[in-house]
Amino acid sequence: MFNKIKFKQALTYISFVGPAFLVFSVIVLIPFVLGMYYSFTNWNGVSGTIEWVGLDNFIQIFKNDLQVRNSFLFTLKLTLASVFLTNLLGFLLALALTQMLKTKNILRTVFFVPNLISGLLLGFIWQFIFVKGFASIGQITGLSFFQLPWLGDAKTAFWGIVIVSVWQGAGYIMVIYIASLLNIPNEVIEAARIDGASGWNLLRYIILPLIRPAITICLFLTIAWSFKIFDLNFSLTNGGPFKSTESLAINIYTEAFVNNRYGLGAAKAFLFFIIVATITTIQVLYTKKKEIEA
Repeated sequence: MFNKIKFKQALTYISFVGPAFLVFSVIVLIPFVLGMYYSFTNWNGVSGTIEWVGLDNFIQIFKNDLQVRNSFLFTLKLTLASVFLTNLLGFLLALALTQMLKTKNILRTVFFVPNLISGLLLGFIWQFIFVKGFASIGQITGLSFFQLPWLGDAKTAFWGIVIVSVWQGAGYIMVIYIASLLNIPNEVIEAARIDGASGWNLLRYIILPLIRPAITICLFLTIAWSFKIFDLNFSLTNGGPFKSTESLAINIYTEAFVNNRYGLGAAKAFLFFIIVATITTIQVLYTKKKEIEA
């Protein structure tokens, strides 16, 4: 009887978890394992001949591939700027839209909408804005800001990608911060105000410590998004000018599908996975520790 009950329970678990695990295996797990295998081979991604080369791909990346280092530095710099600005803007929007505003629901929708647009489409829209829209505004107003070569120069192209990335992601982050801010008991805020806490002290000592779980989630999401950025980067600059804005994701894509060096591309992707997993794990452990201390 006991074995029958256990069998039924196991069958129930398999019925619910099995289909999801099967889809996860086909879409994520199996390609990941195959990618690890191909990273140790010399393969063009098309032919039936796969040559085992061991660690040669990884040695080549560390010794001879200067562009992958430049792409990593660009991605790291982009991540630092995007993570800070996206979280700052998302939090400020959340603070503003949790106040007693009549239009707060409409504004929440407006700020969230960019997140629903495809990154490729968003990139092409902003490409038109930077190239045509800003040039027209610059001619009319004479303001030098609008006359900059936004996608034609390495420095301005970098900030162009940051602007679009922040504009797309801030609305999603805003929603998470709004949910966290609304969970703060009003009694705590009122008590702090009665005790004479200023707006800054209220923010620093009451609000921020109480929303640290949301900060952990938002930092994790924005770090992962920024490191893996591909569609916006591809549609805005495609790594130009002269590969000065080439992210690691585009570098991997180019190596595997343009240069037809699938094995080398897979090796870069495997290293990329290790880097992103390490950084996000350290971030989550650190911010979780801060939550406990608070």
